Amino acid sequence: MNAFRTVFASLLLSLLMLGGAAASDKVNINTADAETLARVLVNVGPSKAEEIVAHRAANGPFKSADELAMVKGIGLSTIERNRDRIEVGSAQRRSAPAASASGSGSQR
Repeated sequence: MNAFRTVFASLLLSLLMLGGAAASDKVNINTADAETLARVLVNVGPSKAEEIVAHRAANGPFKSADELAMVKGIGLSTIERNRDRIEVGSAQRRSAPAASASGSGSQR
């Protein structure tokens, strides 16, 4: 009975760790390199990941995950499978401090 409990606890712990790792894997499609894109995104291998990086370099950052459909080899089903893994952030984040600085400069 004790052996069964140990095996069950080990299996449960393994499943919890696996679920936690999968849920935390996210990738910013505007900053990630091809290797990271291929590792994190489902059904995106090295060649599709290179296409994403090339498209981004030629056309600028993505505004939404749906814009990945404009990349050769990426379809809507691939986007839907990966929606919870995709983050869309700008490559530069200088606008937030500027807005904050301008708001505090309007004192009388």
